[in-house]
Amino acid sequence: LPDHIALFCCQAGVGVEERKKGYDASHDIDKSIMLEALADRLAEAFAELIHHKIRTDPDFWGYVPEENLSLSDMLKVKYVGIRPAPGYPTQPDHREKDTLWRLLDAENLSGGKMVLTESLMMMPAASVCALCFAHEKAKYFAVGQINKDQVADYSARRGCTVEDSERWLGSSTLGYEPPSQ
Repeated sequence: LPDHIALFCCQAGVGVEERKKGYDASHDIDKSIMLEALADRLAEAFAELIHHKIRTDPDFWGYVPEENLSLSDMLKVKYVGIRPAPGYPTQPDHREKDTLWRLLDAENLSGGKMVLTESLMMMPAASVCALCFAHEKAKYFAVGQINKDQVADYSARRGCTVEDSERWLGSSTLGYEPPSQ
C-alpha cells in the first residue's frame, strides 16, 4: 500500500544533567528524580504534540485535518497512522536512530544540543525520535522473536555482520542464544 512518512526528534532535557548533578551532590535525591521524570514526561508530551500537528495541521502535513480526538482516545492510539520509534517492539533495531538522525541532520539542526552516543543513546536523555506513518491501515505490531536465518538475511541486507545485528537487536528479539563473544 502506498504511504508517506514523517520523521522527527525532540527533547526537553537541555541542562537537566547539570542540575541533577547539583541535586545529587547536595543529596537532594527527590528533586533529582522529579526533575528527570518531569523532563522525560515533557519530551513525551512534546512528541505527542508534534505527532498531532503532523496529523492535523496543514502547515506540518495535515493528512487528517478533521481529526478531533479526546485526550482519552489519543492515549488509546485511536488516531490515523502510527508513530514507531527505534528500539521499541515495532522497530527493535536501535541502529535506525542513526539513520533517522542523519536524515534529519538532527545534531546540526539542534545546535549540538541533541546527540547520539556510540551506544546510540539519545542525549539529553529526555529525548524522543520517531517515524510517523500516515496510512489508515498502518498498525503497531511487535516484531517478536526472530531466528538466526532471519538475522542473517537482515544483516546481509543491512551490509553488516550477524554478530553486529545480534548485539543491536538484543535478547528479547532474538529467538536463540547467540554465542558468547
